[in-house]
Amino acid sequence: MRKRLPRLLLYVVALSFGARSLCAQEQKFASLGDFKLVSGEVLHDCRIGYRTFGKLNADASNAVLAPTWAGGTTEELQSNIGPHGLVNDADYFVIAIDAFANGVSSSPSNSVTQPRMKFPKITVRDMVNSQYQVLSGTLGIKHLRAVLGVSMGGMQTFQWMVSYPTYMDKAIPIVGSPRVAPYDVMLWRINIDAVETNTAWNHGDYTDNPSKLVEFEIGELMLNTPTQYNRTHTRQQTLDSLSKTQASPAKDANDKIRQSEAIMALNVADQFDNSMERAAAAVKAKVFVIVSKEDHVVTPQPARDFAALLHAQVLELDSDCGHLAPSCENDKVASAVADFLNK
Repeated sequence: MRKRLPRLLLYVVALSFGARSLCAQEQKFASLGDFKLVSGEVLHDCRIGYRTFGKLNADASNAVLAPTWAGGTTEELQSNIGPHGLVNDADYFVIAIDAFANGVSSSPSNSVTQPRMKFPKITVRDMVNSQYQVLSGTLGIKHLRAVLGVSMGGMQTFQWMVSYPTYMDKAIPIVGSPRVAPYDVMLWRINIDAVETNTAWNHGDYTDNPSKLVEFEIGELMLNTPTQYNRTHTRQQTLDSLSKTQASPAKDANDKIRQSEAIMALNVADQFDNSMERAAAAVKAKVFVIVSKEDHVVTPQPARDFAALLHAQVLELDSDCGHLAPSCENDKVASAVADFLNK
């Protein structure tokens, strides 16, 4: 049975593609010092979390980067790595890297010098720039076989294509986007507002996440389609879930705000005078785009459009599972990714 993690929209989109040892690979950290952001602001004492799986081969040609989804951690991401996952660490040296504001890498919840809402706004491009420094500096990786990611990990994969176009051979964004659609912007804004309009938030100086129940409710609705949700849940299960969520611990709301803002601002064409055509022309990697037709979290048309500009291979999942379609169609996705990586 595949591991099923909590379905919180902004924090754990747990698309588990295969069972793996419950013992996580060692959590490591790279210290980047004062890290300059795209905005010009500086993250002080910047730390980036990462884990590695498998071994680098003799000619260092099998390195694969896997960035985390929104709020996800590399500890959770390991469920996608292994013989039945998205990438097999028997064949590839997989570097999983924690994104800014996920509570592991530098985040509002763990920064000593810039805590809570003193933590500057970040972008997806900042996440990718920090990952490049970890790979090229800390780990000495000169080139990647591939970058692949799910959800916000897919967004980072799109950004990698244009920010460091010659650094990887292949790119596989899964239910991600190069520029989130208007519908998506509204969704992420709702989640921010659910925190900031709650008086308990207190401008970030709260004692307990003031929006964990609303976050759970929105996530349950948006990650699924009505057909899928009604097929997999009973009324009593739903009522019980609401009660358990109210009493359960929650991830940091300020972390959620900073990642949500980064997703809303995502636009891989922002370095190309807002031209998606010019952004696509910069891409050198071979690209395989996977989208879900019924995705209500990351609607698929921007990814489809960018794939068309790239003349890239596209796999469109047509289940009732919405954003969770890659998990529902695990075998199809894992097989297609393996075939693409092996070409």
